[in-house]
Amino acid sequence: MPLIPVVPENHSHVLAEFDCLDPLLSALRLDSGRLKCTCLAVSRKWLALGTSAGGLHLIQKEGWKQRLILTHKEGSITQVACCPHDEDFIAVATSQGLVVVWELQLERRGRPERVSVSWEHRGQAITALCWDTSALRVFVGDTGGKVSFLRAGSSKLGKGSAFVIFPVQTVTTVDSRVVQLGYQDGRLLVSSLSRCYLCDTEREKFWRVGNKERDGEYGACFFPQNRGLLVGQPPLLYSARPGSRIWEASFNGEVLSTHQFKQPLACPPLPLITYKDEPQYSPVQKSPQSIAFPKLLYFGDQNLLTWTDSAIYVFTPQNGQVLLWTEVKDLVDIAVYRNELFCLHGSGRLSHLSLLSAERCVERLLRRESWPLAAVVCCMFQHTITTSRARKSIPIDRLEHLRSQLSSSTHLELTGQLEEVLTKLEPLDSASSSRRSSISSHESFNVLDCGIYRVISRRGSQSDEETSSLINQSMSEEERLKEFSFVQEDDQVDHDPQSSERMEAERSEQGLQFHLPLSFRPKPPRIALQAVKDSVSSFVKKTTEKINTLQMNSELWQRPEFREGGQAEMSATVPYSEEMDNEVYDEMPNTEANMQELRSVTERAIAQIQDPLVLLDPVCLRETLLEWLAVLERILGPEEHGSAAAGDSNVEGPGEERWDYLNACSEQQEESSFSSREPTESITEEKRKESPELGEKEDQCDSTEKKPEVSDGSPPDPVRVVSPKPLPSDLLSNLTQLATLYIELSCFRNQENEQALGCTTFLRSYFFLLDQERVRRMCLLCYQEQPEVQSSFTEAMLDLTQSSKVVEVIQRGDLLRSLRSLRELQPWSAPPLLAHLHRLYEKHGEAAVRSFTQFYPTITPADVMTMAQQSHFLAYLDNLVQSQTEEDRLSFLQSLLEPESLRQDWLELALTHDAPQHCDTLTSDGQPRWHSHCFSWGYGRLLSLLIRLPADLSSKQKMAETCRSHGYWTGYIYLCCELQRRTEAFSTICQLDDLSLLEEADGVAPQTLEEWKLLIQLSQRCSSEGVSEQVTGVNGSSWSNGSADCGGKISPENLTLMLARTAGPDRAMAVLEECGVQLVLSPHSKLVCELLRVTEKRQRAMIQTMLERCDRFLWSQHA
Repeated sequence: MPLIPVVPENHSHVLAEFDCLDPLLSALRLDSGRLKCTCLAVSRKWLALGTSAGGLHLIQKEGWKQRLILTHKEGSITQVACCPHDEDFIAVATSQGLVVVWELQLERRGRPERVSVSWEHRGQAITALCWDTSALRVFVGDTGGKVSFLRAGSSKLGKGSAFVIFPVQTVTTVDSRVVQLGYQDGRLLVSSLSRCYLCDTEREKFWRVGNKERDGEYGACFFPQNRGLLVGQPPLLYSARPGSRIWEASFNGEVLSTHQFKQPLACPPLPLITYKDEPQYSPVQKSPQSIAFPKLLYFGDQNLLTWTDSAIYVFTPQNGQVLLWTEVKDLVDIAVYRNELFCLHGSGRLSHLSLLSAERCVERLLRRESWPLAAVVCCMFQHTITTSRARKSIPIDRLEHLRSQLSSSTHLELTGQLEEVLTKLEPLDSASSSRRSSISSHESFNVLDCGIYRVISRRGSQSDEETSSLINQSMSEEERLKEFSFVQEDDQVDHDPQSSERMEAERSEQGLQFHLPLSFRPKPPRIALQAVKDSVSSFVKKTTEKINTLQMNSELWQRPEFREGGQAEMSATVPYSEEMDNEVYDEMPNTEANMQELRSVTERAIAQIQDPLVLLDPVCLRETLLEWLAVLERILGPEEHGSAAAGDSNVEGPGEERWDYLNACSEQQEESSFSSREPTESITEEKRKESPELGEKEDQCDSTEKKPEVSDGSPPDPVRVVSPKPLPSDLLSNLTQLATLYIELSCFRNQENEQALGCTTFLRSYFFLLDQERVRRMCLLCYQEQPEVQSSFTEAMLDLTQSSKVVEVIQRGDLLRSLRSLRELQPWSAPPLLAHLHRLYEKHGEAAVRSFTQFYPTITPADVMTMAQQSHFLAYLDNLVQSQTEEDRLSFLQSLLEPESLRQDWLELALTHDAPQHCDTLTSDGQPRWHSHCFSWGYGRLLSLLIRLPADLSSKQKMAETCRSHGYWTGYIYLCCELQRRTEAFSTICQLDDLSLLEEADGVAPQTLEEWKLLIQLSQRCSSEGVSEQVTGVNGSSWSNGSADCGGKISPENLTLMLARTAGPDRAMAVLEECGVQLVLSPHSKLVCELLRVTEKRQRAMIQTMLERCDRFLWSQHA
């Protein structure tokens, strides 16, 4: 084998082909001369293939299995496009000019159906299809220059949604054939043979991009910048120009700059890494290329992709460089998704390529055991493979294993060249210097190949781009939900007077319950008395009118108690009506007296709690509140409280018959048993059938109850959300303060007085007096101990917000429309919003919880934890934390820990969900399994943040034991170092047998010679006892190769070499002798020690020379 050439250092990525799609085409009969593949499209889930016979094959990318075939009798398939925001929809264009939108209905296991059809382009060849990024709308372009859009109906929105007004409309007609279409944030990009146009589809405005025309097929596309996360940075657009040039334009169509790629494309092409042929690279420079880019695609992370019939080009327009270009024969069309390319060739063959960095390519080749190909890539891209950053993907032991797998007879020269690469591997301690050099290079300027000077500041550095790409990836789901726009339905509910009155009542419940013309400032006694008199007069007038209405009822004229002897019926009515009037007028002074008594008791209690001696003494404070509570129960309590003893509690208020599903989880906290006069409704079986997830949650709540609600097993009373009597605003404010203080005191302290109402009972009886926000925070703090308080609060808020319009939208079942309706309620109040989110979670489950991140900080993770299942809550928490920038995640997660005990709860949740099995990470005696730290944890990013949060000593000890019991060894080693238990950390590392745990930047490196001795002794002990499991190959691990001298193994020899690099080879050998370890170094290790000795001598000589020169210079300056 000839010597493999080395590519230049500015090339770090390759195009690689790992999968062969020929068996797939053979199974679909698409490899014959009669039937061929004509077009393709790709999404997250699907690979769509159009055929010359009019069939559309939908292939599931996971496992390459065919799921559906859609047939068309209107000609062959010429274009296909998958909906980017709903993979249940796909658009197809045929050779006769027909455009069809299919709804697959896979989730509901239904048959696919055509939801929209357009003959607008009959007789024309359709050249481009493009989906709206937020709505169910497809833009179509043809050879005549006509651009139209087709609005797709959906069975998810009901049968009437398909019958929309003007489902097909013409957008514009350009001067020549449409080459490419693009859509972003309400604007349509049309690229024709002569110009590029920008259309605002909402305002119906059009712009031309640039002033110069062109002649030929040139593409254009949008280039998202941070995807809308940063205000003021709209997407850019790029338009191809003749002579290998690309225009960069703003979102308004103004040309900002021209990128010249003619000279940069003079570099030699990089080879395609494929299993079919050995990659061939020729370092000979080529002549500058003048190419017409027929299409432009946004590709990967901030890249542009284009192609011709013989090559693929990938550019990074932000720095005007060519990332790579590779020769690929007979290209017809390309579809991309993230960093994947699916290429259609002229023969009908398909190829699946991936854009990867060189080290990631080698890693995947090693997993596939393609040893010669992996070795060729290592030698060809050795400038990338030898860097310390590549050790995270391909550790040294895997490269050593690669060398051992090469045949000495057939790959002799390749083995020798690979050994040279292994000698150049950088140690991990050079990562910081390389990072500093990369940062300094980003803060300088460079000269582009086109002759342009480009100044690169820190803001445009690679690190910021990587951070922004991570933000884009984590926030894509949330931004898609926020930016989703849809057409309002025509069948809106008319607002009748009764509904408007309900809305007014709902808005007024948050403020004053009884609108008296009284301000919060004191007024003269005469004005105040006049206001009270007016309110009482109006109350008497309304009561009298109700009594007169009742008297007109014929049933009251025939009451048996008023028909005595021979008296006539009419004569019996007169004393009855007079008696009722007398009772009403006698009751009014009593009502006024009760209000005066309640006011005086409330003011006296307010004055008493102003005294710090009373407020800070729980006994005195409880006595004050109990004295006030006795009067409150008698005047504003439920009906039974007025006649029963003070110890009775929690009976049903008049007119309150609503019983929601959350009542099944509520219970009483006080010790005494109470009775109820009127039973309330229970949960019906229909509701459980409609929501099985809800039924499971209710059963869980029932099983965790500590005490029954009442002694006879009857359910609790409904929550009273409306005051039974009108209350002045100043009195209501004082009552709210005292009621909220009482419920907080009863929640956090056990009630010892039998006359005291329990927390749940008081909340259900006097919710109309409570401060909703303070009660919400109280429920979050006592949720674990008293879940019935939280359920009662939720029931009350559900009842209070029942008349909101948002409830109607949520009940229709459209998640995106519901979220948009909730966003329109801003500014939000946490308690009502929490009630709506409860309904949303009951309707949609995990899909709804994942979207709750957009309501932070109004809705906190503690709120979501009270309503959602544990696995759903973890997905929400992970999305919320990853939505922050990388440097802010730790502090952000710490701000969420209220109380601090949530850290341990969240850690145990993350360790028990989507985690490896205990048998994979722990041995039978509880020790670490060999290399078990390499297993992936579903919430690994969240776990790494949780263990790094500041905590006290006891909390860290508890977290360390939790990590050990679950086999999360990386977290356990980190916590051992934090707790200064380095001996346990070294013992665990030796049992895991991975040298990277000592060498990496965040590894545990020995700091003293005593630690080095301890580590060498532990490694010797583990080796002698045979703890390592690499020979047995546990769980089919690909690390086990049966080699005893693996490069990544923790052995005395490898540790001696590490110590030699740190303290020198002579000191390392002395330490080895002190440990009593008899070790014979291998020739390679001896060579390394000799090189280190030479390096050490030269460094000392250089330092001595520099010191002498400095000394002479200082003496010369002194003279």
